[in-house]
Amino acid sequence: MVRLLLARLGQSVVTLLIASVVIFVGVRLLPGDPALAMAGEEATPERVAAIRAELGLDDSLLVQYLHFLGQVLSGDLGESTRTGTPVTTLLGSTLPVTLWLSLYAIVVAVVVGIALGVVAERFRGRWPEWLANAAALTSLSVPNFWLGMLAILWLCIGLGLFPASGYVELGQDPLAWALHLTLPALVLGTGLAAVIMRQTRASMIEAMGSDYVRTARATGLPKGRVLLRYGLRNSLVVVVTIAGLQLGGLISGAVVTEQIFALPGFGKLTLDAVFTRDYPVIQAVVLVTTLGYVLVNLAVDVLYTVVNPRIRVGGRSS
Repeated sequence: MVRLLLARLGQSVVTLLIASVVIFVGVRLLPGDPALAMAGEEATPERVAAIRAELGLDDSLLVQYLHFLGQVLSGDLGESTRTGTPVTTLLGSTLPVTLWLSLYAIVVAVVVGIALGVVAERFRGRWPEWLANAAALTSLSVPNFWLGMLAILWLCIGLGLFPASGYVELGQDPLAWALHLTLPALVLGTGLAAVIMRQTRASMIEAMGSDYVRTARATGLPKGRVLLRYGLRNSLVVVVTIAGLQLGGLISGAVVTEQIFALPGFGKLTLDAVFTRDYPVIQAVVLVTTLGYVLVNLAVDVLYTVVNPRIRVGGRSS
């Protein structure tokens, strides 16, 4: 396990280093001049030139990258060129909102997806399976933005069950925090729940046809116990993989959902930074998202051995 972790950590460092180069170059390929955006369209050329010099935009790309890398390694992500606020402060105020939303959506997706997958396998060829498949197909077909607007119209404005927008800190009012995040999490997690349901059903069908399951059923164990203890447990490897990979995607893909429900999360920060050519914020947002992907993949590799100890990601068995 220690060798596995060290190998994965080494790969993660290399991945982050390559990602930092791609992020740095990609941001500077965006059209527009951040100095001109800061100074305003009516600013004099001298004022624009002064801002460029202050931001170090006149230096070579190599010098700018080394300066950027040195700041990142020291924990200093710079200041927003739009507001002058330290980027770490902006991340500290917006990232928790998106993380809570993504984790909530993952929990919803895993619980609903596994439950529907178990029902689909348990009642294979009968109406519960058809209903579960129909629900999964509908969830995959309906866009999140449309589902979010319908949810606001019906559940928020029509029935008044949830607040339509805004966010409350967890420490300030836990109940209000949950109410503000429940509907966005349901909207964000529906598509992932459908994927988990389909994969759980397929994995359980395969597991239930294996020799060890037939042996367990031959010993007289109840079908429900065999289904949960042997079929579901062996299907969790697929669920862990999908949920782990999608968590990083939810962090970066929650932009639309946050805009619909007016959540002050990562999505709004990203859009504002892109529109104003705020280089430090864009670089920090993409770098943090990349770090999230790397950490989640590392956690998934470790969870493989927890879910099924016979699996060794490195290809070795103890």
